Amino acid sequence: QVQLVESGGGLVQAGGSLNLSCAASGKFFTINRMGWYRQTPGMQRDHFLTMTKDGKTDYSDSATGRFTLARDNEKNIVYLQGHSLRPEDKCVYYCHARAYGLDFNYYNYWGQGIQVTVSS
Repeated sequence: QVQLVESGGGLVQAGGSLNLSCAASGKFFTINRMGWYRQTPGMQRDHFLTMTKDGKTDYSDSATGRFTLARDNEKNIVYLQGHSLRPEDKCVYYCHARAYGLDFNYYNYWGQGIQVTVSS
C-alpha cells in the first residue's frame, strides 16, 4: 500500500509560478513512474508530467515549455514547477505513482488532488 501526500497549489496569478510536491510512503519495493495528472470539471483526468525512476520524463503538450519535474528517488518525492501560468492551467492536479509492491505486482496510486486556480 502506498500513500501519496500532496502539497502546494492554491491561488496563483496569471503569469505567476506554481510549485507542487508529492511524497510517497508505505510498503513497496520501488516506485517506477511518478508524477502528475490534471483534470478540469467535466473532463477526463489527463496525463500531465511524469518521470520514471531512471529519469525518463514524459511531457504532455500542456506541460512542455513551462513545467518541469524533479524527483528524489531516495525520499520518493516529486516536485512540479511551472511558470507563466495561464487561466487554462486552472485544474485539479493529482499525484500518481506506479509502485512495485511486496507481492511482486505493479499498482497505481493516486493522491487526493490539489486545486490550482489561476486569477487573471
